[in-house]
Amino acid sequence: MKEVTFIRQNRKKWLEQEKKTNQLDNLSTDELSDMYVNLSADLAYSQSQYGEARITKFLRNMVTKTHKYIYKKKKINFSAIVNIFTNEIPQNLRDAKFEMALSFSIFMACCLLGVILAIIDEKNVIDFLGADYVNETLKNIHNGKPCDIYNNQESNPMFWAIALNNILITFRTYGYGVVPFIGPGYILYTNGIMLGMFQTFFFLHDCGLESMLSIWMHGAFEIPAILIAGAASLALGRGWLMPHSYNRIEGLKKSGLRSIKILLSTTPILAVAAFIESYITRHSEWNDFLRFAIILSLFGIIIFYYIYIPYFSMRDSNKDEK
Repeated sequence: MKEVTFIRQNRKKWLEQEKKTNQLDNLSTDELSDMYVNLSADLAYSQSQYGEARITKFLRNMVTKTHKYIYKKKKINFSAIVNIFTNEIPQNLRDAKFEMALSFSIFMACCLLGVILAIIDEKNVIDFLGADYVNETLKNIHNGKPCDIYNNQESNPMFWAIALNNILITFRTYGYGVVPFIGPGYILYTNGIMLGMFQTFFFLHDCGLESMLSIWMHGAFEIPAILIAGAASLALGRGWLMPHSYNRIEGLKKSGLRSIKILLSTTPILAVAAFIESYITRHSEWNDFLRFAIILSLFGIIIFYYIYIPYFSMRDSNKDEK
């Protein structure tokens, strides 16, 4: 492309971006990141095609100014953190509604498959969960304490081990997004089958209700976190597979900037899930109604933040703005 054509095609956009570089404090995180990625791509193209032409220097000045603004040391802005969790993440969730629905569908289908496989033959449970784990669970069931496995460790080390393990699992799930659809699909498949088999195993041994009141105390946060990490992973891979007007690398960068926020939203709920699993799940002597109320409350929080706010509350506010 000739330099004059390149300038003519992008002149209006660059003039708008130049104005924005003079009021960077007023830009949202998404607007800032989008502009930075876009300018960087234009600068790279200009450098490769036109060397140190005036347009290259013009673009470099804007990229440098934006880069310094993004990476300069700032005081912690708590209002900005609040804005990320109350506005940016819900908006990213809304934009990723296809990935959220797909993640849920894959997981539930595999969970149902796990139920069927466990009913057909208990050997499938042993093959998938491991003989040692199944034998220990059977021993606990025969002793009248089906979920006694949660009492085998001290609470403090158990909390740190579970929290770290679960967070690493979600980040690994996200990383699998570089293999679009197949990578996150595999993680959702294994976890879905595992949950289906695990829960069905207890019902086959007549202690399904007790297991649910124990497992879902922490599972109400833990399982949705896997689904959300799967959705973030699917969104990441989709940016590479379907970059629209960007090249694949830029498409991956843009989808990464948005999807990573969805993933990071799972970190606090996984920490809470680890706390519950380490300190609360073990109390099987608690009143069944109380445990059921806790489970419903935790699911309510997940539904409110991950479904109601992005898909209903924000939709209504967008209508009011129009």
